[in-house]
Amino acid sequence: MRIFKFSVPIALLVAGIAWWMLHKNFQEVPGMSRMWITIGAAVLSGILAHFLFPKSEDN
Repeated sequence: MRIFKFSVPIALLVAGIAWWMLHKNFQEVPGMSRMWITIGAAVLSGILAHFLFPKSEDN
């Protein structure tokens, strides 16, 4: 299952980095907005990783 091998770890990594950067550099952004930005970044990166990584691991 490709989604668990590539997409989910990449989405979690992006979410962690996005939350850290927003918390460190953009304190004036409300917490709820930071959460939605982080969720959006994680979902978008997970979807992109799902389509960009190869379907077959044998190649």
